[in-house]
Amino acid sequence: MDLLAFIFILGFVTSKLACSNANRTPNSFNVLDYGAIGNNHTDDSNALLKAWNAACSSPVGTPKVIVPRNYAFLVNPVLFHGPCKARNIDFVVSGIILAPNSPKVWNGCDASQWLAFRGITGLNVYGAGTIDGRGKDWWDQSCRHHPDLKGCIKLAPTALKFLSCNKSRVRDVHFINSPQTHVLIMRCNGLHVSNVTIQSPGYSPNTDGIHIQSSHHLTIDDAKIGSGDDCVSIGDYTSDLQITNVECGPGHGISIGSLGKGGNFVRVENIQVSNAFFKGTTNGARIKTWQVGKGYVRKVSFQNLKFDSVKNPLIIDQNYCNVRGQCKELETGVQVSDVVYKGLLGTSSTAVAINVNCSPAMPCTGISMESITLTAADAGKRVVASCGNARGIETAVLPRPCLRS
Repeated sequence: MDLLAFIFILGFVTSKLACSNANRTPNSFNVLDYGAIGNNHTDDSNALLKAWNAACSSPVGTPKVIVPRNYAFLVNPVLFHGPCKARNIDFVVSGIILAPNSPKVWNGCDASQWLAFRGITGLNVYGAGTIDGRGKDWWDQSCRHHPDLKGCIKLAPTALKFLSCNKSRVRDVHFINSPQTHVLIMRCNGLHVSNVTIQSPGYSPNTDGIHIQSSHHLTIDDAKIGSGDDCVSIGDYTSDLQITNVECGPGHGISIGSLGKGGNFVRVENIQVSNAFFKGTTNGARIKTWQVGKGYVRKVSFQNLKFDSVKNPLIIDQNYCNVRGQCKELETGVQVSDVVYKGLLGTSSTAVAINVNCSPAMPCTGISMESITLTAADAGKRVVASCGNARGIETAVLPRPCLRS
């Protein structure tokens, strides 16, 4: 080896060690110290797992896993297990975490999962880094967009899952181009999502920003979300959720549902959405339930929302079925009640700005609309309100009131 090459290699190793040491504290676990390379193409999965296992086994203080900046770590599907010994544990994403480029990596594995945390209390995921799902190859094979493609893909990975994680938080992280949902929260209690940015193209299929299922006592605030599906979707068995200061677009809005698809008993209540802005989205504030469902959606509020060229600013669809527009009347339905819309302002890109489509068998009740002004996005056009089988009160609503008292 000549002298110049030796100096270069020595300089690279020294620089790497300096970076690693700069991020090290007595209770920190830098992935570089566990064999990670961070060069975009070497598999660093085991290094991240080793760093996690070491931190999770540490009983002292708040252990901290560090994914350092200025590196891009290629990571295959991994599951970070709990419970951990310490009361709290940090996972700091300062660099870039990259998904494999090919769906073939998931052959024989759970196609719905890439990164996941399970069974952890006091988890704090944060940092100004990026989690990149590199979803284009998945989208190009999606059955939703390519139904005639032989071997098309119905199920694709979620970028980051929180499974049975309590008293936890994710903040400041940037998520891009997940193959499917970006963040999934399931069976969690007391989780806080703040100041995250989620970005994928409007054409990307099923790329919900944040999906919540079977979880309680949650907060989502100060988020910017653009995707090919719901910015936030709220699934069954969810309660005590506050969503505030969210910018949504592109996407399908903030949606409760769809619920009751398999005829199951639905339980969703105490959902508050406030101070949200929707730009060019398919929906704004949406509640969607299947005809065959049972149970309830109740105690919901949408307040201080603004819309810019949104197709369905306010929509309740209680008659969802497999063939849209051909739903037969059924005696079943999910009861939608005690829903408040207050302080809604903006423009609709379709003629029906308020669309409340409820079931004859299970009418919507206790609907309150107050201080709503929705006009046409195109100058010179008018918008209307359409309500069916819905009871409630309206005060200062434009377009004209349509609820039955």
